[in-house]
Amino acid sequence: MPLIGFATTGKSKMPNEAKPLLLSELRRRYGRIRKLEGSQSLYEIGDGVARVYFRYSKIHWRNEAFYGLRREDLHALEGVPSIICFLWDKQAEPLFIPFSEYEDVFNGLTPASDGQYKVAVYPRPEGTEMYIGRAGRFNVESNLGWGALESVVDSSKVHEVPALTHSQIQTLLGVMGTRKGYDIWVPSKDRPALDWGLAERFSCRDVLPDAFDAVHNTLQEIDVIWIQKGSSLLKALFEVEYSMPIYSGLLRFNDIHLTSPHIVSRFSVVSNDTRRSLFIRQLNRPTFRASGLSELCTFLEYANVYWWFSRTKT
Repeated sequence: MPLIGFATTGKSKMPNEAKPLLLSELRRRYGRIRKLEGSQSLYEIGDGVARVYFRYSKIHWRNEAFYGLRREDLHALEGVPSIICFLWDKQAEPLFIPFSEYEDVFNGLTPASDGQYKVAVYPRPEGTEMYIGRAGRFNVESNLGWGALESVVDSSKVHEVPALTHSQIQTLLGVMGTRKGYDIWVPSKDRPALDWGLAERFSCRDVLPDAFDAVHNTLQEIDVIWIQKGSSLLKALFEVEYSMPIYSGLLRFNDIHLTSPHIVSRFSVVSNDTRRSLFIRQLNRPTFRASGLSELCTFLEYANVYWWFSRTKT
């Protein structure tokens, strides 16, 4: 269900309009909602059932929304089922980020001099992303809509994510790219293992675009590539690090980025949620910060792939 009023007009919703709209919908769904003392942005559902932290931003010229998360507000989310809700102009669905998934990330960072952690959100056709300053990028497409909040408010609504193999993750990523209108590349050696019982069959490109001779051999080994139809634009590269070291995938991405800068819109490492902290440590090595890869590479967890795929079913 879209957030009522967010995408119904051409006018941008200001924070004094956006938050009341969402609070009204929360009351309709869950009943009692109260504001916590000491903050204009923290609310509690029921009697301690869950907490919601609202943040709003305009969309800036590069389709970016910028937020500051106060350290003391995040402290109020600790030990309680909690959600960070990001709001922006002309938003069709709210973005709900379970705080528990990123609590360790924030705890490992030092806030800016104003006491806030800097966060940006990029709503894009190839997948909505969240950037946490000095930590990295995270694909949060599966957190759009009310499912993430429902899973926190009522644990009985949590659906178990099936255990997925490397080939099944490749299959889901290929299907999602096809649904978005992209051509798909999967290495030839991996194609026989794609799971057509899991999702609809898609066709893979026989060859990569001619424009990338300098990195052709490396590109051929990338697990999944989304390619803009009718062009040589590589929209997204995905490395599924099921058992291989995350560092090896980052090195391949770095070779491509250094050899042919600006040819790829997005790099994504896909792995288990338990390796999120490892991804952050590896991505923040000096070599990746110097090359600029740390600003371009996103972490995408297996469960995110599954829920993203589920949301795009036709």
